[in-house]
Amino acid sequence: MGNRESSKRPHEGLEVWRDAMDLVETIYRFSARFPDSERFGLTSQLRRAAISIPSNVAEGAARRSTKEYLRFLSIARGSLSELDTQQQIAVRLGFAESSPPLNELIDRVFAKLTGLMNVLSKREASS
Repeated sequence: MGNRESSKRPHEGLEVWRDAMDLVETIYRFSARFPDSERFGLTSQLRRAAISIPSNVAEGAARRSTKEYLRFLSIARGSLSELDTQQQIAVRLGFAESSPPLNELIDRVFAKLTGLMNVLSKREASS
């Protein structure tokens, strides 16, 4: 394959996508010590929700219309809210300790998703 930098995909330039990728790594570490009995339960749910966030940002960025892009960003934000709820459940059940850095990363990704959605919505409205 050629030089990866010369064929950068649209989503790779987005801060929200990069932060969401960091969130995936953080969630994998966060859930790594959950009980084995949760491997197909909460561990799987958390990881699936985390992976959905940057995946939907990337898919939206690759779409041709702003309306489609907004739809995928909305799905990403929904997955982020799901992930937030699941990590709170994990803490309540004693599977993990509360993590201020994780909470800050969730807040940052949520704010960036919302900001990007607002910019795109304004662009769509003025078209």
